[in-house]
Amino acid sequence: MSYLYLAIAIISEVIGTSALKASNEFTRLVPSLITVIAFASAFYFLSLTLRTIPVGIAYAIWSGVGIVLISLIALVLFGQKLDAPAMIGMVMIVAGVIVINLFSESAAH
Repeated sequence: MSYLYLAIAIISEVIGTSALKASNEFTRLVPSLITVIAFASAFYFLSLTLRTIPVGIAYAIWSGVGIVLISLIALVLFGQKLDAPAMIGMVMIVAGVIVINLFSESAAH
């Protein structure tokens, strides 16, 4: 269940971040409300995750997956493009998350 909770936390955070961009600095009501609700949900589900997954591992996964998802959403919804160094950096982050999950004894399996 911990990885399911972490997935929900990541998706909630991605929704919150996307809505934050759409909120136009909290001047638009609906995106602002979505932002607050999504971030509250993200932190709640992250707290459930931390029952069994160490905080450093959970945060590494949260960050890595979140960066990739937000970058894809930013490209699709907001037309924001990444240059080669940014893409290489994201690949390295994802590789780090994979290494942690496959080889670290700290990760909950």
